[in-house]
Amino acid sequence: MLYSPSPPHYSERKRLQSAFVLILLLSQISLCSLLQASRGSVKPFVNFNAKQDADLLRKAMKGIGTDEDAILMLLTARSKEQRQEIKAAYKKAHGKDLVKDLKSELGGKLEDLIVALMSPPRVYDADQLHKAIKGAGTNDKVLIEILASRTSEQLKEIVKAYKKEHGKLEKDIMGDTNGHYQRMLIILLQGEREEGVDESRVEKDAKELFAAGEGKFGTDEDKFINILGNRSAEHLSKVFEAYKKIAGCDIEESIQGECTGNLEEVLLAVVKCAKSVPGYFAESLRESMRRAGTDDETLIRIMVSRSEEDMLDIRTKYKKMYGESLYRTIQAGEDTEGDYGKALLYLCGGDD
Repeated sequence: MLYSPSPPHYSERKRLQSAFVLILLLSQISLCSLLQASRGSVKPFVNFNAKQDADLLRKAMKGIGTDEDAILMLLTARSKEQRQEIKAAYKKAHGKDLVKDLKSELGGKLEDLIVALMSPPRVYDADQLHKAIKGAGTNDKVLIEILASRTSEQLKEIVKAYKKEHGKLEKDIMGDTNGHYQRMLIILLQGEREEGVDESRVEKDAKELFAAGEGKFGTDEDKFINILGNRSAEHLSKVFEAYKKIAGCDIEESIQGECTGNLEEVLLAVVKCAKSVPGYFAESLRESMRRAGTDDETLIRIMVSRSEEDMLDIRTKYKKMYGESLYRTIQAGEDTEGDYGKALLYLCGGDD
C-alpha cells in the first residue's frame, strides 16, 4: 500500500498560511524601503547589457564625427555600477580604454561632465579633493562641500580611495590649511560623528554654544568646532532649535557674527547639512548659476555626485526655496546650452 500523507491539521494549515502572508508582507516592505531609500534621479537601467552599450558607444565615436547625443543619452541613463561594467566590456570587446576614447572625442564642459560620470563616486570625490589641494591655490569650496556633506561611511571610503591614488589625505589637508579651519576639516575627515540624539545633552550643548559666542566678549572657536564637528545631524537639529530659544536668533546668524573666512564657511556648511543636505545642495546649485558666468565646476560636481543620492529631494527643496524648478533654471541658462545642457537636464531627471 502506497503511503499517502494526511493533509495538515486545520490549525497547522492556518499557521502555514499566516507565515506565508507574513513573508509576502516583509518582502513588500523591503521593496518599498529600497524604493524609498533611492532618492536619485538616475536609476539602474532595466534590461541592462554592458556589451551592447559598449558597442553603441564605440559606434558613436567611430569614423568621422562623434554622436555626442548618443553618448550622453546612454551614460546619463546608467547607474554608477553599470558604467563600470560598460568600461570593462568596452576594453574587452574593443581593446581600448573607454575614458581615454571619450576624452579624445568630446571637449569642453561636456567632456568634463561625462568623464566625471565614469569615475566611481568615492574615487571622484578623492580626485576632486586632490585637485582642490594640489592645484594653483587651495579650492576651499570643494574641501568644505565634500567634507561637510558626505556620510561617515563615505568619508572613510574617500580616505581609502585617496590613499590608493594620491597618498594620505589628512597629511595633504594639514599641509595646505591652518588654524581652527584646519582643525574642523580634520575632525570632519575622521567620519566619527556620534550617532542618534542624546536628549540629556541638547540643552547643555545649546547653552555652551551661546556662551562660546553671543554670551561672551570674543569667541571660543574650539567649542563650536567640538560640538558641530562631532554630534550627529539629528542631535544638532535639536540643539539648533534650543539655541534659537536661548539666543533669540538662528545659529547661522551667530556664526556669521562670531567667525570669519574659511572657518565661518565650513561651520555654516555643517549647520546647513545638519538641517538638510538637499537644502544645502539646492542653495549651492542656485549660487553656481545665478551670477554672470556659470560656475561649471560646482554645477557638474553636484549634478554628478548627487544624481544617484538625493537629486529628487534637491529638486523639491530648490522649487520650494526659489519658486522655480531646477530643470527650468538649467534650461534658461546661457552657459548651459547644447549637449552640455542636455546632459545636465538628463541628470536632473525632470521638471517639477
